[in-house]
Amino acid sequence: MTLTRSQVTRLLAEHGIRPSRALGQNFVADPNTVRRIARLASVGPGDRVVEIGAGLGSLTLALAEAGPSVTAIEIDRYLLPVLRSVVSPVGVEVVEGDALRLDWPALLGSECSEWVLVANLPYNVATPLVADLLDGVPQISRMLVMVQREVGERLAAPAGSPAYGAVSVKVAYWARAAVVGRVPPTVFVPPPKVESALVSITRRSDGPATSAPYDRLFELVRAGFAGRRKMLRRALAGAGVSADAFEAAGVRPEARAEELDVIEWGRLASCSP
Repeated sequence: MTLTRSQVTRLLAEHGIRPSRALGQNFVADPNTVRRIARLASVGPGDRVVEIGAGLGSLTLALAEAGPSVTAIEIDRYLLPVLRSVVSPVGVEVVEGDALRLDWPALLGSECSEWVLVANLPYNVATPLVADLLDGVPQISRMLVMVQREVGERLAAPAGSPAYGAVSVKVAYWARAAVVGRVPPTVFVPPPKVESALVSITRRSDGPATSAPYDRLFELVRAGFAGRRKMLRRALAGAGVSADAFEAAGVRPEARAEELDVIEWGRLASCSP
């Protein structure tokens, strides 16, 4: 069982809760949608799932219904008692915390453990949170995140596409990503003014896409996209990338940042230490 729209609105009214714009709170109020998300996340008995921003527990219940063990994280202290009353009876562990500052190793255990992240992420934290988790939390092997459509397109964008940017390179460095669905505003309470996308992110089992030095690679990526309208020979001049480095990497100095995939960025970083 999960929450219907009438149940969501009743819980909000009974507890005097007004969704916080500052926290980007838009609660999913459609059983079909949350069950679809759980299905796309491909979770079941034996899996360990962590959900960020569990809210009132609608998606949490759908995840628990699929059979995995579920840990739900919520930052809003006013929502926590309501969330616990909804999901604790089905065995969900509820943790109070800010996902951007959480001690993830303490929560998830050793690096040998594998978790699936499933979350409805506010647009203002989605990009840094996904990037930080890919960088620093290897226990999370897969993600299924619901984000603003434009954010989702950036996370999964291939080189050469209009949405491609620095975060696209970061995701491609660690994982393979794809937009696997869309979610209309009408399934939320209150409805947001934007369409949402469901993005599947699977960490590469064989490690990063390139063996190039990490710090140097993303120094160049940041510089390149900061001047994305410029040719790379100009955008990367301040980063010390010489003509010889472009030639050795097989990258055209006249190219622009959005033309290079993560492998080409890696070659350029390796050839310009």
